[in-house]
Order: sequence, then structure tokens, then C-alpha cells
Amino acid sequence: MPVEGGSSSGSTSATRHPKQKRKAHSLSIRRTNSTEDRLPGILRGDMLEGQDSKLPHSLRNNLLELFGQIEREFENLYIENLELRREIESLNDRLTGDGQAVDGGDPTKGALKAKASHSTSQLSQKLKTTYKASTSKIVSSFKATTGSRALCQLLKEYVGHRDGIWDLSVSRTQPVVLGTASADHSALLWSIETGKCLLRYAGHAGSVNSIKFHPTEQMALTASGDQTAHIWRYMVQLPAPQPPPDVSALCDDDQDSSDREEGEVDGDGPCEVPTIRVATATLKSHQGVVIAADWLVGGRQVVTASWDRAANLYEVETSELVHALTGHDQELTHCCTHPTQRLVVTSSRDTTFRLWDFRDPSI
Repeated sequence: MPVEGGSSSGSTSATRHPKQKRKAHSLSIRRTNSTEDRLPGILRGDMLEGQDSKLPHSLRNNLLELFGQIEREFENLYIENLELRREIESLNDRLTGDGQAVDGGDPTKGALKAKASHSTSQLSQKLKTTYKASTSKIVSSFKATTGSRALCQLLKEYVGHRDGIWDLSVSRTQPVVLGTASADHSALLWSIETGKCLLRYAGHAGSVNSIKFHPTEQMALTASGDQTAHIWRYMVQLPAPQPPPDVSALCDDDQDSSDREEGEVDGDGPCEVPTIRVATATLKSHQGVVIAADWLVGGRQVVTASWDRAANLYEVETSELVHALTGHDQELTHCCTHPTQRLVVTSSRDTTFRLWDFRDPSI
């Protein structure tokens, strides 16, 4: 027995080490397979008394007790795993048995057959739910509910720019037009209903990064990579509205447009539209790209945001710089004004945005 080996003399302990280790390992396996045959901590301590160790006796006992607790935890996990496997096998056997009973049963026992089929379906559904619950939730969230079908279709495609479009805006006054700002150094005004280009502004020497319309007049404000912001007036006349086409006509139009070559532009393009090349007012003072601009309430002042880390406030009538808003640590990315209050928000690459209040006369 391992206990007897632990009580052997010190002269023979060295020759018995391999044998003791093998017995201890075998005993560990036996305890893993059976929960009843556990040795107390004192026996495990006696079992290793014959081994050379410089550890104090109390410390060795503590280590053996900890190892025993770890072993018991693994044993419990192992037993739980075996029980789960038996449950799965039992469910599979019940599924197989119910299926065979239904197939080979008496045709006259319709109620029993229906009950067995229902039980089989329930068990199968329980197994499937374990693995498909989360997936079914995701899929069901994208399914349209009955009676609330969403309708969406392409109405108009606006073709005319030669490069990427950075910004767009809708005028607040009549006639209502759509404005776009593009990297092709131009800003275009469009008829929303017909998709026709009505006017082209080509006064900037760089990419046009933003466009905003005056709140009460036919004026537009554009910011550009040429380090300036332009204010320019426009006069447009909307074409006569056309009756909306049906869905089949839209499909035919999409097919025809897909067959066109890239260089071909139809009558909606800016080839024959009026062009403005001179601004009513040019706002200068930035030392970097002007990335955005907007009108303050009332339309008598504008604010611009630039990559030079500053936002500037200008008088529209005189084009003079009224105030420079500084404080951001990196390039500004956008600016926006409140529709009814003299408030401005600026955002920056420094991960912050700031609110500026112009209602205080001290500013």
C-alpha cells in the first residue's frame, strides 16, 4: 500500500521513488472514476513522507489539500459532462423510438400517432433552439411584418458633376432648388422634380466643400479648398412639372441609363445651363482649406470652419472679419448654426466639438 511505502526507512526511500510515483498516479485515476474512494489529506501526506522535500510539513499539507480540491472540481465537471452526454443520448433514442413507433403503428390509432408526432416535433425543436435561438432573432428582425410592407423606389438620378460630391442643401425660399458642392470646383443648382441642372457656379479655384442657402433671399454660400468662402446670388426659373412616371417607365429609364457610355450626358447635364463665375462677396482670412460655412440666423453674418484650426465670423454686407473663434487643437471638420438662435457649433479632429454663443453682446 502507498501508506506503507511512506513509512519505510530513509535509506531505502531513494530506490522507492519511481514506484511511489506510479502508485500515486494510479490512485489519482481511480479517484477520478469514483467519487466514493477519496483518501483524506492525512493519508496523502503520509503517502509522500518518504520523498525528499525541503518544504515544511504544514506547507506540504496545504498544497496537498489544494490539489485535492482542484481534483474534486475536475471530477465534478467530468461527472456533469457524462450526465449531459447521457441526456443527449436519451433524447436521441426517444426521437428514434418515437419515429419508428409512428411509422410502424396501427393506422387506426390516429390520435396516438398525432401525439407521438407532436412529441417528436417538440423534442426536435428543443434541440434546434439551443443552437439557432440567436440566429433566428437576427433574421426575424429583418423580416417585414404582415400588412406593413415598406415601399421604396428610385425617383431621380442627378447627373452633371465630374468629380465627387461633398455636400448638398435645399433652398429655404421659392423657388425650391437643390444645391450640390463638388470636388470638380463647381456648385450646381438642380430642379428637384425634373432633375434638370438649372445653374452652375464656377467661381472657386479649388474643390467646393459645402453649400448653404440664405434663409430669406436667393443667395448661396460656398466654402472651398482655395481658402475662401464665396457668397453669390442666383436667379433660376423652374421648368414645368412633369407627371410622375409609372414604375415600368422608371425601370426602362434605369435600363437605358445603364447602357449609356460614361462620357455621354443627357439633356439634364450642365452643358447648356447658365454659369456664374464671379462672386458677390469673397471672404478671405483663412490660412487653410475652408471645409464648411453656414449662415447665422437672419442671414446678415456667416461663419466658416477651416483646417487652420479656426472658425471665422464675417459680416455679409462688408465681407469683414468680425471675430475669430480659436481653441481647437487640430483641423476643424464642420460648423453648423442654430436656425432660430445665434449659436454656432464647430467640430474638430481633436475629438471635441464646441458651442459658441453669440447672444452675449460682449462677444
